[in-house]
Amino acid sequence: MHMFGYYLELAMRSLKRSPGLTTLMVLAIGFGVAASMTTYSVFRAVSGDPIPWKSSKLFVPQIDMWGPGQHGGDREPPDALDYADAMALMRDHRATRQSAIYLISPSVIPAGAGRSPVQANGYGVYGEFFPMLDVPFQYGSGWSADDDAHQSAVAVISDKLNQQVFGGGNNVGRTIDIEGKDYRVAGVLADWNPQPIFYDVMDTGGYSSDGPDVFLPFQRAIAVNMTNSGVNECRDSPAEPGFVGLQHSNCVWIAFMAELDGAGAVQRYRQYLDDYARDQQAAGRFTWSPNNRLRNLPAYLDHMHVVPGDTKVSLLVALGLLIVCLVNTVGLLLAKFLRRSGEIGVRRALGASRSAIYAQFLTEAGVIGVGGGVLGLLLTGVGVLGVDLVLPIRLVGLARIDPALLLLTVLIAVVATLLAGIYPTFRASRVQPAWQLKSN
Repeated sequence: MHMFGYYLELAMRSLKRSPGLTTLMVLAIGFGVAASMTTYSVFRAVSGDPIPWKSSKLFVPQIDMWGPGQHGGDREPPDALDYADAMALMRDHRATRQSAIYLISPSVIPAGAGRSPVQANGYGVYGEFFPMLDVPFQYGSGWSADDDAHQSAVAVISDKLNQQVFGGGNNVGRTIDIEGKDYRVAGVLADWNPQPIFYDVMDTGGYSSDGPDVFLPFQRAIAVNMTNSGVNECRDSPAEPGFVGLQHSNCVWIAFMAELDGAGAVQRYRQYLDDYARDQQAAGRFTWSPNNRLRNLPAYLDHMHVVPGDTKVSLLVALGLLIVCLVNTVGLLLAKFLRRSGEIGVRRALGASRSAIYAQFLTEAGVIGVGGGVLGLLLTGVGVLGVDLVLPIRLVGLARIDPALLLLTVLIAVVATLLAGIYPTFRASRVQPAWQLKSN
C-alpha cells in the first residue's frame, strides 16, 4: 500500500507536467466509454431475457392455416393464430398452462361523479395467463377456470389504473365500470412491464414504456364485442363485416403461449400440432401437409427479430469508436512514457526493477482511466437523455442509468486504459539505463 501511494504521487506529478496531453487522453477515454455505455444501456434492455427463470418452458405454437408461400413468400407459418385454431388449442388443452391473448383498448369510468373516462390498454386472456407468466400481484390474484368457463365479469387491473379509478389501495372485490359494464376487481398488479413484451410481440413490436392497464377473461371480452385493437394479418378479406367477421375468418390476430414441462411434453405437443393439422387437412380446411412450429420463448423472440438491427449497429459503431479512442490513447501514452526515458534510466540505475517501472506507469494509466471514467459518467448521462436522436422513439424509454451501469462505466474506463497502457509500459521498462545515462 505504501508503494502504491508513492506510485500514485509520481503519477499525479507526471500528469500535472503535461496538462494538455493528460486532458486529451481523458477526453478520448471519456467519449469512447460514454458512447459505448449509452448504446449498451439500450441494447441491454432490448436483448435481455424478460423471464429468464422460465423462458425455456414457455412456447409459442404456430400453425400454417394459409398454405405454402402465403406468409412473406417463405415456408414459415403466420406469427399468430386465427380464432378457430386458438380456440381449438384452448379446448384440447395439451399444455401444463396456456392462454390465448388479444389486445383490447376499453374505456374505463373512474369512481365518483363528473370524472372523465380513462382510455386503457389491456388484453383478453385466460386465467392461466397469470401463474404461467409469474405475473406479480399487489392485491388479490387472477381469476379461476370457472370464471373463464362462465365468462364472468371479472378484471385484473394495474396499480396505475387502480390509482386513476379508485385513488389506490386494496380495491379487490369492488366494481369497476369498463365500457359501460360492471366488472368485479379480482386483483391489482404490482409493477409489471417486462421488456421485451414477450407475450405480445406481434402487436407491440416488443417494447412499450407503458405496461398493460387491464386484463379481462378472453371469452368475456369476445362476448361483449370488445374488438381487437392489435394487428390483423389476413390472407383473404373476411366474408362478414365487423368483429364477428374477424372471428370467422382465417385472419391471424391472437397471440398464444403454452407452458411445457420437459422435453417429453414438448415432443408430445409438437405431435399434437401435427395431428391437429392433419385433421384439418382431412376435413378439407387445409390442402397442404402440416407446417407447424413450436419455438421456446428465446427462439421465438429471435425469430421475430425483437432486438432491432439499428440497435446492434449502433452498439458496434460505439464499440468501434471506443477501440479507436484506445488506439489513440496507446499512441499518446507511448509518446509520453518514452519521452521520460532519461528519468527511467536514472531510476533503473538506482536499483528500481522492471516490475517497479511497470507498477509506476500502469498506476499512471489507471489514474487517466479513472478521469476518463468520471467524464464518461457525465457524458453517458447526456447520451441517455439524447438517445432519441439516433434510435427509434419506442426504444428511447428503455435507456436507464442505474448503479450497475455507473459502476460498469468506470470499470470499463479503467480496465480499457490499463490495457492501453500495457504496451507503452512494456516499452518504457525495456529502456537500457547505461544508454540513457551515457546519452544524457
